Parts: sequence; C-alpha cells; structure tokens
Amino acid sequence: MSSPSPATAPATGDAPAPAFPRTFWTANVTELFERGAYYSMASFVVIYLGQLGMGDYWPSTLNALLWGLIYFLPILSGTVADQVGFRRSLVMAFLLLGAGYLCMGSPVWLGGATLLPTVTPEVTAGAPIFGMVLAGIVLIGVGGSIVKPCISGTVQKTAGLRATLAFAIFYMVINIGSLFGRGMGYMARTNFGLSAIFVVAMGCALVALLTVLFLYIDPDRSRGAVPAAGPRRSVGRILLDMVLVLRNGRFALFLLVSSGFNFLYSQVYNVLPLYLKRVVETNPAVDLYTMANPFVIVFFQLLITRTFGRMKPVRSMIVGIVIISLSMVVNVVPIFLSGGVRAPLWDLLPVGSMVVILTVAMIAFGELFTSARTFEYIGALAPRGQEGLFLGYANLPIAIGALIGGPVGAYVFNEVMAKDAVKLDNGLLELVPANAATGWLILMGVGLASAVSMVLYNRWIEKHPA
Repeated sequence: MSSPSPATAPATGDAPAPAFPRTFWTANVTELFERGAYYSMASFVVIYLGQLGMGDYWPSTLNALLWGLIYFLPILSGTVADQVGFRRSLVMAFLLLGAGYLCMGSPVWLGGATLLPTVTPEVTAGAPIFGMVLAGIVLIGVGGSIVKPCISGTVQKTAGLRATLAFAIFYMVINIGSLFGRGMGYMARTNFGLSAIFVVAMGCALVALLTVLFLYIDPDRSRGAVPAAGPRRSVGRILLDMVLVLRNGRFALFLLVSSGFNFLYSQVYNVLPLYLKRVVETNPAVDLYTMANPFVIVFFQLLITRTFGRMKPVRSMIVGIVIISLSMVVNVVPIFLSGGVRAPLWDLLPVGSMVVILTVAMIAFGELFTSARTFEYIGALAPRGQEGLFLGYANLPIAIGALIGGPVGAYVFNEVMAKDAVKLDNGLLELVPANAATGWLILMGVGLASAVSMVLYNRWIEKHPA
C-alpha cells in the first residue's frame, strides 16, 4: 500500500500521508510465514500424536501445553526482546521454531516410527518418541512466544499516526498466513503423508528467518532513532509485576471469567479433530474444514466492526460467548438424522463434517465479537498509568483456556461422547446418540456458564466502580 504521489495528491495543501516504512512490510511478511508454519500443522497435532501411539489423553494434553506456552511466555519473552532487540530475538525465534518442527517430524523421519491408521486409546509410543515430541512442543512454544511481541511491537512502532490501519493490515496478514499454511499443509500431507505437514512448517519458518536476516531492520534503527536506555527488567521484576497485576481482583476475575470463551475455542484443535477422525471420516480434511475460521474473519471483520462497533465491550463479549456456545450444540443435529453423522450431504461430505465446518464458522463470528473488545476492555479496566502493563497479560485467558481445554476436551470426548461406542470395521466409532449429544451439551453448557458469569461480573463492576 502506498500513498498518492505528489502529482496525484489532492491540491488542498495537505501533505499526503507517509507510506509505511519497509520494516512494517517485512514484519508483516515475516508474520505471514510464521502463521503459515503454525497453521500448516495445528489442525492435525492431536491426530498426528494419536497416530504415533500416544493414546487418548496425551495428544490433547501436549497440544494444550503448546498453546499455553505460546500465549503465556510473551510476558517474559517480550521483555527480553525489548532488551536485546527485535531482530536478534526473531532470528533466535525462527531457529527454535525450525528445530521444534524438526523434532515433531523426527519420530517418523529419523526414529522409524510408523503412523497408525487410526487413533487408538492405548499408549504404544515409547519414551524416545515422547521425549522428541515434548522437545518439539517446548521449542515451538518458546519460539512462537518470542515472535508475537516482536512483530506486534514492530507494527506499533512503525504505524505512526495510522495505528488503526496498520493493525488492520496486520490482522489481515495473520489470517492470510493461516489460509496459506492450511492449504500448503493439505497439499503436502495428501501427497506425501501426514508427517509432511512439518516439512511445510519448517519451510515457512526458513523463509521467515531469511526475511529477517536479509530484509528486516529493527524499527528504531529504521526510523533513525536511538532507543532510549530504559531500565532493564529482571525475571524477578517481571514476576513482581505479575503479582501486582493479579492482585487486582477485578482484573483477575475478568481473566478467569473470559477464559471460558477460550476453553471452547481450543476445542477447534482438540475435540473437533478427534471427532472427525474417530467418528465421521477415516481421512478428514481438517485443515480445509478449519479454513472456515480465517475466511469468516477476513470477509466479515469490517461488517461486524461497523455494525456492532458501538456496542459496549462487555456486551459484545457476552454475544461472542453465546455464539461460540451455540456452535457446539449444532453438532447434536446430525446425530439424530437418518443415516447419522456419516450420511452424505449432497454427495459432497458427510453431514457431520459439514456441521463441523459450520461450527468453526460460528466460532469465528464469536471471535469477531470478543477478541478485539477484550483488549479494549482491559485497557479501560487497568489503573491509570498501568495500561501497558495490564495489556501485556491480555493473552492469559487464551493460555488458561487452552491449558484446561486440552485435557478436559479429551475427557469429554473419550469418557462422555465415546462411552459404550462400538468400533466399526473401518476403524470409526459408532457413538451412542444420547452420549454423543450429552458431550456436545456439556461443551455448550461451559460456554453458557461463562456468559452468565460475564453478566454477573459486569453487574458487580457497575455496582462497585473503582
């Protein structure tokens, strides 16, 4: 995007808005490939680990750990990046990410492991496989946590007076990267096997690394500015700040209440892949199905913002939580249809898969009502002069929701939905309809309880203003 040239600028005497600097665009390209790397494999992590022989619970638990690291560690890694510089931090981040994706694929590529055709409840993987996967999870989590504050910090520092436009571009790039990664992951795994998704992830991480090495310049240097020598924050100082933030009862309670939305959001990468792989299809295109999320955000973000932008933040968040709650219960419908969840719909896909796509799309609508308004609300909730400190903890609900959502989601699927299920000749499970419906109703209930909690929290805040 560029501003009008002097020859075409309006003759009003106003200077045209300056173009975004090169560092802004290289940061966005870097983010595109980082997101491409992550989403090329995200939809299949629990399936891949299940087919490695990690049983019913370890795949979702490890996936929850991955999400928890990515969204909790920026509290620490962002401070380190400020002190050593964004460029150095990004180089380290992509080296860690590349190594992490290599570790994830190594059990198949180097360890001789063979992926099982289906996900089985028994744990058959040995300690070396668990060790390599855990190393990959930690490396990806730490590397991803470094990228987040560096790229968003670069966008903020290079936005000038056009922060709204800059972050709109940034958010769009994230979703383009998501689409790109899922598409590339689909092509790789359908042609070369499931472990090939990590080759795509490594390739995207390599392109991002080369972009940083040859094109990216620290934003302060790109503006010709000399960074101010601020106080260096130690790990102890960071932990003290965390105590300061979490001692604020209003904020801590908000984090707890809002984590319900993220608990349900995490099921896109926990329960939904398991449900598709073990119940609906023997080879589901989970990566393509979950493309509904970025598609909805790209095409409806502006409309939702314009139409509902004046809605109060808490009310908007409640609407989003209700939407994501209802997205769970729609999966009950095909359970009781003639032919069940595997009945073909218009000779395209099983009806269960079509409803999962609808679920993902509804979750995206809920996200449009919730995510941005959460940051807005936290900024208003923070004590004067501490807005930046409190916003640094705005991703904690995602970490909390993911850490709880992985194991609990696995429990709901295995102990509730799949209770008394019969295994068919093709490896799929024939669920007891009442048990399957109960599982989806439980997930919906978690969301509705979160919405009610948000209403009660808001009433309490209004009665006890700071």
